[in-house]
Amino acid sequence: MKFAEKWTDQYVEELIGRLLQTGVMLASAVVLAGGIIYLVRHGSAAPQYRVFAGEPADMRTPSGILRSALALQGRGVIQLGLVLLILTPVARVAFSAVAFSIQRDRMYVVVTLLVLAILLCSLISGQR
Repeated sequence: MKFAEKWTDQYVEELIGRLLQTGVMLASAVVLAGGIIYLVRHGSAAPQYRVFAGEPADMRTPSGILRSALALQGRGVIQLGLVLLILTPVARVAFSAVAFSIQRDRMYVVVTLLVLAILLCSLISGQR
């Protein structure tokens, strides 16, 4: 059996399903770990509801989130998990483009790459 013949529609759907499941489970595990870290370090602190305090500036950029997560700060790890959750469907679209390319379905490759470009543009423009 040739490599491209293995990539039937059913096979691709199974791989996409596994990709989505893995992405969601990984994101959930990272958020859970971040929540545990946060509660261990700040669980006894009384919340201050009188003044709204949004996310710190370093938690609004990918580099800040990664730096905070690598330092094992609870909020940073939680944010990293949320970023992974957001990137899961983006990875699905990118994988679909590769699968359509292997299947030599040019029309779907073009449409999928267009969708991927729109997703990436919206993610990048949201950071500004």
